[in-house]
Amino acid sequence: MKKILKTSHVLVAASLAFTFTAAAENWPNWRGPNNNGSTSEKGFPDKFSKTENLLWEVDLPGDGASAPIVWQDGIYLTSIDESVDGVVAMKLDRKTGKVLWKKPFGKGMRQDDRSTYAAPSAVTDGKTVFFFSGTGDLVAYDLDGKEIWARNIQKDYGTFAFGWTFSTSPVLWDGILYLQVLQRDVAVDDKGFKDRINESYLLAMDPATGKEKWRHIRQTPALMESREAFSTPVPSEHNGRKELLVVGGDYLTSHDPQTGKELWRWGTWNPDKEKYWRLVPSPVYGDGTVLVCGPKSAQAYGIKAGGSGTLGDDAIAWKSEGKLVAADVPTPLYYQGRFYLLNGRKKVISCIEPTSGKVLWSEKLNAKVKLEASPTGADGKIYIISHLGEVFVVKAGDQFELISESNMGVAQSTFIRSPIVAAQGNLFIRANNKLFCVGK
Repeated sequence: MKKILKTSHVLVAASLAFTFTAAAENWPNWRGPNNNGSTSEKGFPDKFSKTENLLWEVDLPGDGASAPIVWQDGIYLTSIDESVDGVVAMKLDRKTGKVLWKKPFGKGMRQDDRSTYAAPSAVTDGKTVFFFSGTGDLVAYDLDGKEIWARNIQKDYGTFAFGWTFSTSPVLWDGILYLQVLQRDVAVDDKGFKDRINESYLLAMDPATGKEKWRHIRQTPALMESREAFSTPVPSEHNGRKELLVVGGDYLTSHDPQTGKELWRWGTWNPDKEKYWRLVPSPVYGDGTVLVCGPKSAQAYGIKAGGSGTLGDDAIAWKSEGKLVAADVPTPLYYQGRFYLLNGRKKVISCIEPTSGKVLWSEKLNAKVKLEASPTGADGKIYIISHLGEVFVVKAGDQFELISESNMGVAQSTFIRSPIVAAQGNLFIRANNKLFCVGK
């Protein structure tokens, strides 16, 4: 493990420890404490690089798109590791980057050359950490790395019928652990059942044991690859009613988090039944509106929350126009009363008024390559990273302002998809097999 840790940085971090105690927040899942990509914590740097405001950097065993999650002084993430021919779950010390424990779980590292099985992000309640891999392995550890339980979703419910490497992150909410599998109904080569339908489902488990509480079969008339979704369920609450939002298979659905019962559904962005519209971005809730993005940079829609049954066009609060306000891969951000939608292909970030859909601004970033990591909102700023590790810091608000640019990539950086994480006074930036910690 290569590590850079300067004494002056340690002293700075120590001197600021008390400052951040009152306002510090954890980042317990891939979209943060508010499930929308944002934190209310302040004190993060405007400018940083591999030399400026760098507290430490550490080599990881291999690549991975999983976001580091943070709980107090622990960082939890996954990585592929050639030495074990599989995925490893890791805990790092937040203050130094030291690897505290590393646990292999599941065999195999990748299914294709664009991604790895270390794409799903972990989730924690501060007592137990849950890791999931594209191999279907789901495991629970205590904070000291002791295994509590483990199971394999593919062995229990059938292999994932996906053309590409499957990824979704587990969700922990109100004492229930959730996982979604939205897949093709027919087999893809050797993946999936060939003698029966492959069901898409939302699975709820007991976090203490991993045992199934219920499994809701999610129906859709979508065809072939359009049934595939790489999104993650999103907890939300509207007018006092808690809902679990699921998007994929040409539909947005809302579910009762206690039973899985479908409360309402809206669709579709695919009236012509295009067969190859797999979906990647997760939904995001804000100001009574659910923002969903159509596949492959199609239109974005603002859907009125709080419905019942099958919703019609009157549930559409707004839909985007043109081809700039769209997202193929990044999940949008809701922060300080605004949606921020990143068009990774066209390298454009847009600020949107949630209830009306009014585009307050759309600006192009000076990136050399696509941006597929989801944007993060913290301290009045939006943090964005590209495939190569180009980092852009943009002022949040109704007028665009580029605050800074830097490059945190390394020589082998490609396909960086892990969002920048803001927690406990630090920014954590993953460049595939490197993790950087920056702070004031």
